[in-house]
Amino acid sequence: MNILPAIDLLGGCAVRLQKGDYNKVTVYSREPAEVARGFSQKGAKFLHIVDLDGAKSGKTDNYETVRKITESTDLSVEIGGGIRDMDTVKKYVDAGVDRIILGTAALTDPEFLKEAVNTYKDKIAVGVDIKDGMVAIKGWTEVSEMRCKDFCEFLQSIGVKTVICTDISKDGMMSGTNLELYRELNRDFSINIIASGGVSTLDDIKALKEIGVYGAILGKALYTGAIDLSEAVKITED
Repeated sequence: MNILPAIDLLGGCAVRLQKGDYNKVTVYSREPAEVARGFSQKGAKFLHIVDLDGAKSGKTDNYETVRKITESTDLSVEIGGGIRDMDTVKKYVDAGVDRIILGTAALTDPEFLKEAVNTYKDKIAVGVDIKDGMVAIKGWTEVSEMRCKDFCEFLQSIGVKTVICTDISKDGMMSGTNLELYRELNRDFSINIIASGGVSTLDDIKALKEIGVYGAILGKALYTGAIDLSEAVKITED
């Protein structure tokens, strides 16, 4: 299993939102590239970035910050947040990003999703944010009428290889992750499942590793010191 420490970008800073609420922001660093280098020094090989500005605006508001991260680290970087057209996908690929995460647009514009997958293959992943079993979109501000499992079935059918699955109710709450959800998804689908939201202890990581998911995203638990990144990476390598 892979550990993906997370950096959420807002106004060029590394921040965390509570349950996706833009009014509940904690700023952790004004130098996200330094945070990324710190992750690398602790053994991380991957980095998960969310452009929170982009999620609302549909623009690459934090592009220069992302480019600085890819140029100054050896981390395999994935990014999501407001990526809604092929020009933006290409812009991030050209900047050295290894995996582009489509969120809202994957649900609302399936033709764009198919074009992106056909063009960039494994470089395209989809973020499936879940609230009460349904897919949430637009920075978690709206809940669609699409069931999570129906959406995953569609994604698998068109060749999507990786899905980042977030249980919104768990995100940033330090209350543990939704193991049953990830167990079911990993059992029912052949796509790579990355667990996100509520991973708050080393025991959570051990449990996810036992389930067999492809990866786990670590956010608030890293910034508060609840999880030591070096220890988390060691668990996945043992």
